[in-house]
Amino acid sequence: MFKVAITDYTFDSLDVEHTILQAAKCEIVSGQCQTPEALISLVAQADAVITQFAPVNAEVITAMESAKVIVRYGIGVDNVDLDAAANKGIPVCNVPDYCIDEVADQTLAYILCTTRQIIRNAQHVRDNNWGLATSLDEMKTLRDLTIGCVGFGRIGQEVLQRLTPFKCRCLVLDPFVDEETIQQAGGEPVTLETLLAESDVITLHCPSTSDTRRMLDADSLRRLKHGAIIVNVARGDLIETDALVDALQSGQVAAAALDVCDPEPIPLDSSLRSLPNVIATSHIASASLPAVTVLRETAARIAVTAVHGESLPNVVNGVAGAEA
Repeated sequence: MFKVAITDYTFDSLDVEHTILQAAKCEIVSGQCQTPEALISLVAQADAVITQFAPVNAEVITAMESAKVIVRYGIGVDNVDLDAAANKGIPVCNVPDYCIDEVADQTLAYILCTTRQIIRNAQHVRDNNWGLATSLDEMKTLRDLTIGCVGFGRIGQEVLQRLTPFKCRCLVLDPFVDEETIQQAGGEPVTLETLLAESDVITLHCPSTSDTRRMLDADSLRRLKHGAIIVNVARGDLIETDALVDALQSGQVAAAALDVCDPEPIPLDSSLRSLPNVIATSHIASASLPAVTVLRETAARIAVTAVHGESLPNVVNGVAGAEA
């Protein structure tokens, strides 16, 4: 029997994984590990490791004696030390085609909620009031707005497709996508400086890397078009949280819609939980039954592929799996 360690998960059970892995003669060991110390004993003898949010750092990876793959439940891999895994010769795989439509839909919902003031007006009625809950100038029309999209991978492209019928101007920042591709999709390739200065809404769809972490900090938030709206469905650490709170309180940022934050969960005493110009959800933009089922099935099948010594898909750290 091969041993597959599942470090943590937010599902009700691991029945989907059990069905696939047991048929492939794999035993599952699992936990809800939140610290490197808890992870080490779980993964040390595992032939494959599947992880969701647990901190799979260099210390944890060094302790892996038999792992042929580390698989991330999801697209981003920022909880895994990719360099440490590469140095150990362990491929890291993600599931890049998971939840594309769900996150793109959530992005559009956030943009519409913040520009049309849906939540504040609904709460106004719930509080036994009538009429506009906000000033008239806070009710925006997408046709009149410029949307700045940071990141133009699968999700960013789907967001732009959804925005096109609304007739808004769309700016795109992605140094890894050529200008012609962006233009053919109906976007305008721009620099960060232009995007900050001209966007009425900024929506984030890039990974968390050394180049993108805190890209929206106190300095860049000051350079925003005054009264801009920020949407983040990517990674919480793309934004410096304290600086965002200051900008929301001052009015430099008119509103924020956040499915992710730094830290997560949002602390109970954080202003992000109470400010009227914030929509905060608990990292749920990817959620739908079909998407989560595909995610779990794909992660389990990648683990099976690895322990059988077959060529791996979706390797993100440049390490090829060993052929049998």
